[in-house]
Amino acid sequence: MSFDKERFKSPYSFLFGSMNLRTKTLLIISLVGLILFAIVVNSLFINVDNITTNFSIKNSQPSLQHPFGTDWMGRDMFIRTMKGLGLSVIIGAMASILSTMIAIFLALSSTLGKYFDHCVSGVTNLFLSIPHILLIILISISLGGGIIGVVVGVSLTHWIPLTRVLRAEIKQINTSTYVKLSKNFGRTKWWIAKNHLLPLLIPQIVLGTILIFPHAIMHEASVTFLGFGLSPHEPAIGIILSESMKYLSNGAWWLAFFPGLSLLIIVLLFDLIGDNLQRLLDPTQANE
Repeated sequence: MSFDKERFKSPYSFLFGSMNLRTKTLLIISLVGLILFAIVVNSLFINVDNITTNFSIKNSQPSLQHPFGTDWMGRDMFIRTMKGLGLSVIIGAMASILSTMIAIFLALSSTLGKYFDHCVSGVTNLFLSIPHILLIILISISLGGGIIGVVVGVSLTHWIPLTRVLRAEIKQINTSTYVKLSKNFGRTKWWIAKNHLLPLLIPQIVLGTILIFPHAIMHEASVTFLGFGLSPHEPAIGIILSESMKYLSNGAWWLAFFPGLSLLIIVLLFDLIGDNLQRLLDPTQANE
């Protein structure tokens, strides 16, 4: 029997059979999106006050009753992890949307003239010269920490790649014939930006927003782990991992393993959505 390379070309061939690329991509995005939506909805129904302590079962290993084990206060780690994942997704969503809005504003501002273009370029280079973690910590501390401080800090540090992509795309679109004709007909720069540039930038904007998600989530967890993000009473993944460091030497491996693995899976799910969305938006592949 001969080996059919085409059948094994995609890692999803076993699951989706003879579906075309567009159908498979939409199905994957729908399934992953449903999982993420379920995590967020589930976390919203978890009341932090109901995460009770029970010192008689503190640091218990994973079991059927407690799949992720219990922590040093006897709290169920599965419930805390689900609440933390939902919180991370919400913060990542808010931060990525704000970052995208900043990127769109700066990218379109660069079309108003050479002075604005140089200003946008200077601001971009300035933020590139400062490490993300350091800048997030400084912004978060200056705003008093908490969710608002973390969201603003992450938002103000993750717009740079998308801004550069949008600026490059805008420069290419501005060389097109229809843009030159619009200028000859006396159309303003704002009219050209609204009617010619923005519609063509939608694929990059959507994809850029999705790809900002995993970076925002990881940086939120990193800053919180270091103690400069969310309040200690919040069941955030960064706080859970930070607390677990005190008990790993005693063999309580589950305190860090399951929350860390869950966070990694969430990040990979967003990356999977971005990868498949990029294939869907690519006109050379979308209809295969």
